[in-house]
Amino acid sequence: MKVPPAAVYFPEEDRPQIAARIIECLESGALTLGKYGRQLEEEFARLCDVPYAIAVSSGTSALEIILRAVGVEGREVIVPSNTFFATGAAVQHAGGRIRFADCDPDTFALDVGSLRSHLNANTAAVILVHIGGIITPHIREIEKICDQVGVPLIEDAAHAHGSTLDGKPAGSFGLAAAFSFYPTKVMTSGEGGIITTRDESIHREAMIYRDQGKEGFTTNYHVRLGYNWRMSEPHAVIGLAQMARLREFIERRQEIAAEYDAGINALAPHIRPLHPMRGVVSNYYKYIAMIDGVDRVALKKTMREQFDVGLSGEVYETPCHLQPIFSEFLDGPLPQAERICAQHVCLPVSAKMTREDARYVLQSLEAALDKNAAELVKAGG
Repeated sequence: MKVPPAAVYFPEEDRPQIAARIIECLESGALTLGKYGRQLEEEFARLCDVPYAIAVSSGTSALEIILRAVGVEGREVIVPSNTFFATGAAVQHAGGRIRFADCDPDTFALDVGSLRSHLNANTAAVILVHIGGIITPHIREIEKICDQVGVPLIEDAAHAHGSTLDGKPAGSFGLAAAFSFYPTKVMTSGEGGIITTRDESIHREAMIYRDQGKEGFTTNYHVRLGYNWRMSEPHAVIGLAQMARLREFIERRQEIAAEYDAGINALAPHIRPLHPMRGVVSNYYKYIAMIDGVDRVALKKTMREQFDVGLSGEVYETPCHLQPIFSEFLDGPLPQAERICAQHVCLPVSAKMTREDARYVLQSLEAALDKNAAELVKAGG
């Protein structure tokens, strides 16, 4: 496509080093839980300003490990409904019961009032999701609420590598945080994820859980019902190369977002950006914009077929409490989550894009919106 919805970016000059390190792993036979995994953990812990990071097989496994370490079995975990399936699935796999909460339309994150109304004596944990790379400023209030009732706050930071609030990085707010290194993310290891925490016991438990519940790497003495949640050394090699580029990648995404900011107001009232609130520095994993009086399906189709532009996947199209797999946890409507899921689009952003690409997206979007509006008027008539 002329402008794809997302793009994996490995600069050409990085590829020889990645290949050489993977060949080294193949020659040595050190293919898992080796030096490159440890280096990735050390560097990511520094990024998040925490003492511990544990590399694992995915962002989903990172969440499940944290939840198992916390001990949620048989109890409720509060989850914002506007999140990816994996957030809720991790709760179920860890033996917990999901309690879906509503979301804040200004940040797409967990709504404070809904959190308060969902807390009860059976609450084992609260998960806060940094949607699109935006850390909600309400996290301070959410932290206080969790501290007051003695419930751990867990960050689902799958979108938020390098994002900050008042200079404090994602991955350093709650008891522990889960990041994803899936290929669409701001940085990738191919497949993989990482846990960050300040808590020594969470670090110790995560090390055990990720390696089949073994007490140590060199023993077969199993003390937890763990799983193969290890990250391989080749994946860690890829992650390290991307880690070295993370600041550069974020700066390019911020440049694209600034270009969108400069031109999108001209498209009102049909579309308006979801700006990060004061104090938030977003990595712009997604550039989110609210739409009004627009057929989203038709708009995306026009952008793709007539202008060769792919609008990025929503965050998210359907709230989790309306997903069929979670129907047993449906205990009423969550109107704010339902509205924001239905009324937004995400403009394409990647480290490979140029400012010219962003301007072309805006020009195409203006034409597509005009076409969409005319078709809606015609249909209404």
